[in-house]
Amino acid sequence: MRNDDTPPPPESAASVSPDRPWFMRRSTLVVAAAAIAPACLAGWVVTQVLAGAGPDGQQPRLLPLPASHSALSPGQRDAKPGATATPSADPGTSPRTSASTTAAAPAKGPLAGKTVVIDPGHNTGNFQHTAEIDQQVDIGTGRKECDTTGTTTNSGYTEAEFTLDVSQRLRALLEAQGVKVALTHQADRPWGPCITERARIGNEAHADAVVSVHADGVSAGNRGFHVILPAKVKGGGADTAPIVGPSRELGERIAGNFARTTGSAPANYLGGGTGLVVRDDLGGLNLSTRPKVFIECGNMRDAKDAAQLTSPQWRQKAAQGIADGIVGFLGG
Repeated sequence: MRNDDTPPPPESAASVSPDRPWFMRRSTLVVAAAAIAPACLAGWVVTQVLAGAGPDGQQPRLLPLPASHSALSPGQRDAKPGATATPSADPGTSPRTSASTTAAAPAKGPLAGKTVVIDPGHNTGNFQHTAEIDQQVDIGTGRKECDTTGTTTNSGYTEAEFTLDVSQRLRALLEAQGVKVALTHQADRPWGPCITERARIGNEAHADAVVSVHADGVSAGNRGFHVILPAKVKGGGADTAPIVGPSRELGERIAGNFARTTGSAPANYLGGGTGLVVRDDLGGLNLSTRPKVFIECGNMRDAKDAAQLTSPQWRQKAAQGIADGIVGFLGG
């Protein structure tokens, strides 16, 4: 949603001049052979290129992508700004093997060695896969839908579009600090992943912090952001006791930096003006073994909040505020 270096083309055979002594000979046969040679050479070069080989018979060396593109699928790298990526994986594809979860650590930076998992809430394809996302999954304290569609603004801008855009901006900011970053998905699968898979990705990455990006969808007049913290729960596969403390610290740092950078106020409809809410019914938090929070960046159903959420400039500020909070939490 929200570009591709190619190796220089092989030198054209037409630019390679035959040795001059050949043209000094008068033999008709030799002249004819000299005329044919460049065409043969050109044909050989084309054949080698199409076969994927270089002049020495080896595979050509591909130029590496910049770190900020390390987790983009080919379709997304080629897409125009604002275009929706075409899903490339089938519903059964585990996000653990998806390109979107592959993250190469930047070579250097003040936070080199740290790992962050960013979870863009929902998926643009969920609207076409309601049966799949309605499947119940175990969140430790009970059962809940695998995923939901998320909300939209009154003009039709979806929460999933917003969360992916902010998440990609956030990744670039963190990578600039040396952080190894992975996204749970990049709309590179038709739907999902399920909330259980989202939690597992952070756990298996041994992430130092996990942030799930969202936007709320309550009635107009309710404005502002809030950060959701995990409650202390234990049951089934859920045991949040070890992460409650560090998750609160992560959430407090994000809330403070988000307010300062975006100019948004904490939600006026929950959290008592603190911008912090504790919940025990979110599988993504219940099943996490790593410090994790959700952030609801604003209310998509309120016209004033929606005007911010649909602004690329404001989304950059939102990403910066979240990044500053994460960096502070990681000790940067």
